[in-house]
Amino acid sequence: MKTLILPIFLLAATFSFAQMQDSAKAKTIDEVVMTKKVFQKKADRLVFDVASSPIAKGSNAFDLLKETPMISASDDKTLQILGKNAVLIYLNGRKSNMSPDAVIELLKSMPSENIQKIEVITMPSSEFAVEGNQGIVNIVLKKKPTDGLNGNLKMENNQSYFNSQKASVTLNYRKDKLGLSTNFNAGQNNNRQFLSLANGNKDFSQTSAGNIDNLGQNLSGYLNLDFEINEKQNLGFSYNNYTYRSKELHTDLFNVLTNLKTGEIFRNRTENFGNTKSDDHSFNLNYELKTDDKGSKLSISSSYLKHIKKEEITGSTIEQDAQQNNGELLKQFQQNIPLGIDNIGILADYVKKMNNDYTLSFGASFNHTKTDSDTKFTNILPPTGIDQNQSNHFVYTEKIPSAYITLEKNFGEKWTSKAGFRFEKTMSDGIVLDKNITINRDNNSFLPYLSLSYNPDQKHNFSYSFSSRIERPAFWAIAPNKIYLTETNYVQNNPFAKPETYYNQELMYMYKNAYFLNLSHSYVKDASEQIPLQGINSKDQRVLAYIRTNYGDKQEMTASLGMQKTFFKGIWMANNSAFLGHHLYKGEVAEDPTDTQHEVTFNKNVIDYNTTFYGINLQNTIRLSSKKDWFLGVNYFYRSSLMIELGKLEPVQALNLSLKKTVDNWTFNLQARDVFHTSEVKIIGYQNNGDYNIVDQSQYKRSFIFTATYTFGNQKLQKVRNIGGANDDVKNRMGN
Repeated sequence: MKTLILPIFLLAATFSFAQMQDSAKAKTIDEVVMTKKVFQKKADRLVFDVASSPIAKGSNAFDLLKETPMISASDDKTLQILGKNAVLIYLNGRKSNMSPDAVIELLKSMPSENIQKIEVITMPSSEFAVEGNQGIVNIVLKKKPTDGLNGNLKMENNQSYFNSQKASVTLNYRKDKLGLSTNFNAGQNNNRQFLSLANGNKDFSQTSAGNIDNLGQNLSGYLNLDFEINEKQNLGFSYNNYTYRSKELHTDLFNVLTNLKTGEIFRNRTENFGNTKSDDHSFNLNYELKTDDKGSKLSISSSYLKHIKKEEITGSTIEQDAQQNNGELLKQFQQNIPLGIDNIGILADYVKKMNNDYTLSFGASFNHTKTDSDTKFTNILPPTGIDQNQSNHFVYTEKIPSAYITLEKNFGEKWTSKAGFRFEKTMSDGIVLDKNITINRDNNSFLPYLSLSYNPDQKHNFSYSFSSRIERPAFWAIAPNKIYLTETNYVQNNPFAKPETYYNQELMYMYKNAYFLNLSHSYVKDASEQIPLQGINSKDQRVLAYIRTNYGDKQEMTASLGMQKTFFKGIWMANNSAFLGHHLYKGEVAEDPTDTQHEVTFNKNVIDYNTTFYGINLQNTIRLSSKKDWFLGVNYFYRSSLMIELGKLEPVQALNLSLKKTVDNWTFNLQARDVFHTSEVKIIGYQNNGDYNIVDQSQYKRSFIFTATYTFGNQKLQKVRNIGGANDDVKNRMGN
């Protein structure tokens, strides 16, 4: 609790000072001046009117998002919405086709003056192709066409355990009816993590400790074209590319295995060397037709997505003595893990603006995805060649037709409602060639949605939302591969994993468009996670396997109290919040569903947890000069311990500092992340049968980052219309 004294005091002080400031204003203001609302809660979203905000000048989209209620950033590359598992970035109502890293770079290069408003959608309605408990941030750009060219050049140096350097250039061009936007990024991703593992029971214990290094380079870019055929018709095309090459992937773990009955101790060292090649190509063609002057429009998109990943790992097990000196080479293997994904998608949407403030939206989509993973496991020592039990050629095909309809109605200025449903049909077939493993699914999902918003006056807003969603397993997670940490400690993917079904509810109250209270609840059916199982294999070895599988049901409840307010005429901008959560997990896992040869006999893992946790998130920006060219950022995050499926997750906290200076068209930013190196992950899991599993992971998140950005050209240039992809929901399942 000592770590929370100062943060809680700061949060309380901001609330107290805000109330004092409001009281003082009430005593001195004699005339009420009507101004446009900066924040406004609508039926299904929170709207931040950037054009009316005093903090919008001289900033960029990423910094602006951190000042938006319900949104926070614990580092310089990740955005969070309170109570949500993930955040999707949309531009002008369509999900960006770019990779997550490229999206963040786009936000940092986008001047805030080009943004009309930001919409935070904590409960996406039926027209959005999201999964599970995801939230959406939709950025609506201004539309003031001006011919010309603008862009920016950015350079970054990141000093963590290793040094990484990045550079990017972004160009926007508009001439008459043609708009073009392009970006190119090149950089290094060099990181190290220290991993410590311990597992066992009263009869046996195993510990593993060492470093995992991953040194790599990436190239990425996009090209967006937008052509105005006439006042009512637009045609767009986009291409996105991401290429990654690892220079070194090295795992080095020292292992100690102890028989507690006999006192025997076995020591060895497992060392894995690997390399990874990954290429992503995405193409999208879009046509948009405005059907009337009220805002009705038809949008049709077609997309193609190609993902190719090749990973090769050579692993060795070497005998060790107590001083960690190398002995005999005991075992060596080579594993090739390729993955290919091909997707074709078609999407059609129609929005009809009707009389009496009705808005009708409906649409349909179809996605066809084929994945191919031909994994080869070869024993080098002993030299027995390809191991058929650990090699597999998995081919998977998935077809998802879907349709939705929503109806929105405004009842004057006080009431707004929106209702709809989404239908998704999942048809999938998978087979491991030459083995008796097949998967056939044919599921229908009806996903209703409802939201209500009530504004009794200008100070108060109440809203309620309900939605249901499906979250399908990622494509890489259903290929039946083993990823080895040590000879007897591995992660097992699972082609039999079923989709999760989410039922989400949210109740929100907002006061004076600055303070909010959010209550959320999610019930998850067929919840899936990476579950640790311990057992004995056919060689009488003790095994720890992390099985990706469905284990049962869970509930997640979160209460968030926060504020977003500016003090001292814009000098201090505070976006602070506190949260209280309660999770319930109920289920069990007793076997590896992919182990058709019964190679391992596992102990049952019973998951029956009831956990309460709390935390605080402080995002504060202080303007240091009257010229508005110096800014200090002080951000702090704390989350208490809580139970998760793997065990007890220990508390985590991080302090991030930043100093920004603007000089003409240049912006310089110096950041210190995780200043006190306190954001380590530690999980301690105990079972009723006596099995235990402990994971201690340090990712060396403490880093110092310097960036220099140069902006040039006509800053009033209209942005290219962002093109929504017909396969956006598929892309969410590609990442690892």
